[in-house]
Amino acid sequence: MIRKLLRRVFNRNTPASTSAGQSPSSGLRIIPREQHGISRDHINACALKVTAALQEAGHSAFIVGGAARDLILGLEPKDFDVATNATPEDVRAIFRRSRIIGRRFRLVHVMCGAETVEVSTFRGGASGNGGDDVAPDTHIDEHGRLLHDNVFGTQEEDARRRDFTVNALFFDPIHEEIWDYLNGYEDITARRLRIIGDPVRRYREDPIRMLRAVRLAAKLEMQLDPDTAAPIGDLAPLLRNVPPSRLFDEMLKLLLSGHALTCVAELRKRGLHHGLLPMLDVILEQPLGERFITLALKNTDERVRLEKPVSPGFLFAALLWHEVLAAWNIRQAAGEKPIPALYQVMDDVLAVQNKNLAIPRRYDAIMKEIWAMQPRFVGRSGRKPFRLLEHPRFRAAYDFMLLRCESGEVDMELGKWWESFQRASSSEREAMLIKDELTKKRRRSRGRRKSPPIDTADTTRSAADLPE
Repeated sequence: MIRKLLRRVFNRNTPASTSAGQSPSSGLRIIPREQHGISRDHINACALKVTAALQEAGHSAFIVGGAARDLILGLEPKDFDVATNATPEDVRAIFRRSRIIGRRFRLVHVMCGAETVEVSTFRGGASGNGGDDVAPDTHIDEHGRLLHDNVFGTQEEDARRRDFTVNALFFDPIHEEIWDYLNGYEDITARRLRIIGDPVRRYREDPIRMLRAVRLAAKLEMQLDPDTAAPIGDLAPLLRNVPPSRLFDEMLKLLLSGHALTCVAELRKRGLHHGLLPMLDVILEQPLGERFITLALKNTDERVRLEKPVSPGFLFAALLWHEVLAAWNIRQAAGEKPIPALYQVMDDVLAVQNKNLAIPRRYDAIMKEIWAMQPRFVGRSGRKPFRLLEHPRFRAAYDFMLLRCESGEVDMELGKWWESFQRASSSEREAMLIKDELTKKRRRSRGRRKSPPIDTADTTRSAADLPE
C-alpha cells in the first residue's frame, strides 16, 4: 500500500513539496540525495506513510527537527516528527486514526498500529531573523520572553522560528531531498551549533534555549558558534524567570543525554549552574565533592550509552549529597544526634532545591531513602546487615555507597565487605559479622561487677546457675 502511494506521489507533475500555493524562497537550498546520502529507507514506516498520504492529498509534508538532523549525522532518530502546510483539521480528515491535541498550538497525533507520529502545521509569527515582525497573536513579557504564540505560517517562517539552524532542516522522504533555508546543512558538516537570528533576542524569548545550546553541543559533539555563545553568561539570570518545572525537564534531558559530565562542566563554564543546583560551584571546588560528582556523572553517561536504565532519583541524590553531607556534619559538630540531624538536613536541602528546580516528590522519596541508608552501612553486627539487605532500595543505596568509597569519602574496605557479604552463604554471612563494640563494653562491664554471695545452704545450685 505504501509503495503504491509513493509511486502515485512521485509521479505527480508538480513536486508535492511546493504544492498548495507555496513557492520556494530565494534563500532556499535544495540538497539532492546524491549529496546528503539519505534515502526513504531510513525513515520509519509510519512517518513515511503519513508524509506520502499528505503529499498525495496535495499538501507539503516533511520529516523535520531532530530526526532530519540525526539522519544527516548518521544517528538513529528517536522520533520522526512531520511538518506540513495542512491545517490540523485537514490532517484529521485524511487519517481516520488520529486526534487533535494541544491548546497553545494544536498538533495531530496519527496512529499506525502501536506507533504514533506527531504532525504539526507550519508555524508563523515571531521570526528568528532578529527583526521586529511580531505577530498580533504574540505576547512578550518585560524580559522579552514569549508568553503566547499560536499562528500558522509558511515553511520558511516555520524554519526561522526554530531554535538552531541544525534543527531547521526539512527532509522530503518521497523525493529524497533536504530543504535548507538557513545553511543548517553546512553547519552540521562543520560541526557548528548556531542559533537562528539575534542570540540576545532568542534567549530572551525563551531562556531555556541557553541550556539547550549546552546540551545539544555536547550531545552532537559540536562547537558553539561564537556569536551564539557570547551572550549566555550575561543572560543567565533570565533562567530565574523560567517555571521550575520547565527547568527540571530540561535539566533531566541534559543529565540523561549520555554527555552529562561534559554538560555540567559547560554549565559551570558558562555560568548557568547558579540557581539550578545550589552550591554546585562550591561542591565542584572541593576535592571529594568534585570526584564524587564526576564519578556519578561518568557512570550515568556509561549506562545511557549502553542503553541501561538510569534512575533520576539516584542521579539527583548524588548531585546534592555533598550539600547534605556538609550541613549534616555541621549539625553533628554542634552536638545534635546523627540520625535526627540527617533527616532535618534532608528536608532543608530539598526545600531549597524545589524552589529552584521543582524535583517531583516521587524523586524526593527515593533520594531520602538513599541518603538515610548510608549510615546503616556502617553497622555490620547482629541482624543489622540482614535487615538492610532486605530493604527494597538496597541496591541503589549500595551503589551510592560504592561511589562514596571510590571517591575517597568512605574507606574502600566498607564497600568490599558489603560486596562479599552479598555473595556469601548464610553460614558465611554469620561468620563475617563484626561484633558490636558497645556489646563488648557492656559484657566487660558486667564481668567486673562483684558476684553476689552464694547461699551455702542451697547445695543444689549448679555451675550454670552462677552469675557470669
